[in-house]
Order: sequence, then structure tokens, then C-alpha cells
Amino acid sequence: MKNLKITVLSLLIVTLLTLTGCSSDPKSDTVNNEAGAKESNVVNLYTDRHYDTDQALYELFTKETGIKVNIVKAASDELIERLAREGQDTQADLLVTADAGRLNRAKEQGLLQSVSSETLTKNVPENLRDKDSEWFGLTMRARVLVYSKDRVNPTQLSTYENLIETQWKGKVLVRSSNAVYNQSLLASFIALEGEEKTKAWAKGIVANLAREPKGNDRDQAKAIVAGVGDVAIMNTYYIGKMLHSSDPEEVKVAEKVGVFFPNQATTGTHINVSGIGLTKNAKNNANAIKLMEFLSSDIAQKQFAEANFEYPVNPNVEPSELLKSWGDFKAQDINLSALGEYNEQAVKIFNEVGWK
Repeated sequence: MKNLKITVLSLLIVTLLTLTGCSSDPKSDTVNNEAGAKESNVVNLYTDRHYDTDQALYELFTKETGIKVNIVKAASDELIERLAREGQDTQADLLVTADAGRLNRAKEQGLLQSVSSETLTKNVPENLRDKDSEWFGLTMRARVLVYSKDRVNPTQLSTYENLIETQWKGKVLVRSSNAVYNQSLLASFIALEGEEKTKAWAKGIVANLAREPKGNDRDQAKAIVAGVGDVAIMNTYYIGKMLHSSDPEEVKVAEKVGVFFPNQATTGTHINVSGIGLTKNAKNNANAIKLMEFLSSDIAQKQFAEANFEYPVNPNVEPSELLKSWGDFKAQDINLSALGEYNEQAVKIFNEVGWK
């Protein structure tokens, strides 16, 4: 009987020690195993990006580090709302979303936290990351003028401002003011030129539209080829995606339009980013920062550039051959945080000038 009591007591002690050894700190990126050693675990990612390139990079990161990447995909605004709703209970460690304006909104809502990383500050230029290091650009795209090769001589093009001249009456195509890319474009103009000049430009665009704004960026290129208009405001990577599309009709459309970088003698072409931020209530901070650093590395940036036709943010990595064929360009000289700071004024201007 005495031996039985000793055996039961021993089992209880072993059980308690095992449970204690396996407990994890909710703020840690590691789990203690029974021997007391630490081993890598997971990182949880909220993203609005839906590209095969991204998935391949997450798998490569797991292969190199042993850290599993769990992914939740949804629209940007939905993810930001979800983070806010979940609060401290969120499982998300990282937020990845297109548009610096959206990233800034997440910051202003207190959903992100500052990251101190020499790797990130080295790999991501100052203008492509948050002033307080709460988000960092991962890929860059330029919002350019796309024109009909049949009907427009590129020497006729010069600046965004030129699009409101009478020669473009009834010839300009652009998507709706609800599109965050247009909101950020207008926000950049406010940062550079002020509200009055920006409002005059937006009013002039509305007067020169070939049709009411509708569709996505690809639809603007299709409308050019269909003869609806002659010039459109679009993001560069859409042309790259269309040229390499599995849909032969999209390829034909992309081959019939040209890319022009506006404002090269003045304020520069508007740029925007897809970016990443560490959530305020992240549970796996160290793992999350490792993934952030990996995505800014030369190997990841090259994949973004080659497979998805986006410009790398890392200055050590060259754009794809297609992007290089379009030539170098001067970008707007502003920190992209401004795209979020002036978003409210941009939306107000759109509403005032009737940009639907």
C-alpha cells in the first residue's frame, strides 16, 4: 500500500513538471518543450494579397527557419476592422495590405507597434516606411499614364496636370474615387501642391472623362483598346500581369497600350506600396520580425519583382526585365505616410468635384 502511494505521488509530480515545462508565454514566439529547450513555433498573418509568389515565399521562409506561417486572407478594410474588433484577443501577428494609406489608418487606430530592426531600416528606404517604424513597404508600384499606341504619340504626354487640358476632353479613363489607389494619388497631390490646386485638377479630370469612372485598372486598359478613351491612369504591375496573363485577350490588350511616367521634370511619378506591420497585440513577436526581415531580403524581393511585376523596395535588387524595359523614372519625393494623413481631404475633394 505504501509503495502504491509513492507511485501515485510520483506520477502526479511528473505530470505537474511536464505541464509546467510545456507552458508558453502568450507574448513569446517560442514554446518550451519537456527538456526545457526552446523551439520555433508559428507566425500568424493577416493579408489582402492573393498572389502565388507570396505563398511560395512563406513556404521558403518555413523551410529555412522551421517557423510555420498561418495565413488569413480577406479584403484590406475587413482585416483592419477585424483587428480592431479582436483587440487583445487577436491571433494576428502581422498585417500585410496594399496601399500606404491603409497601413497608416491601421497605425492611427492603434493596431500596430513600432519595430526596431537594422535589417528592415537597411532594406527599406526611409520614404517607403512609416516615420515611427510601425509599417514597412514590401513592394512598390507606380501610378502611371497608359495610352493607346495607335492614337497617342507619347510626346503628347507630360504630366498628370496635362490631362485636364482641352486636348484630352472626352479621352481620359480612370476608376472610381472609391478606389484607394486614386485616393492615395490625390493625397500625394495635396502633400505636394496643397488642396486648392489638387481640387482644380480633380475637377478638370471629371470634365475630361471619356465615361463615368468604373471597373478596375485592367478595365481601363481594355476601354482604351475598345476606343472608349485614349489615356488612362493605372498601376504599372497590372500591365505586367496582363502581358503574362493566361487569357489571350488580356495579352492582346496589354500589347496595344504604352506606359508613360508623368511629371519627370516636376514633382515625379506617384508611387505606392504593399506593406507589412507588426500588430499591437502580436503573440509571436520575434517570429513575426524574422518574417518581416525575410520579405525585405534580396531573395524575397527578387521573387516579388520577377514573378509579380512589382518594383522591389530593397535598393540592392533590380526590377524585372519588363519593368526595366519601360525605363527608369523619378518618383514623388514624399514619405508615404502622407497618403494616409491626407486621405480624408482627398475623399472630400472627390465628393465636392463629383468624381464618382
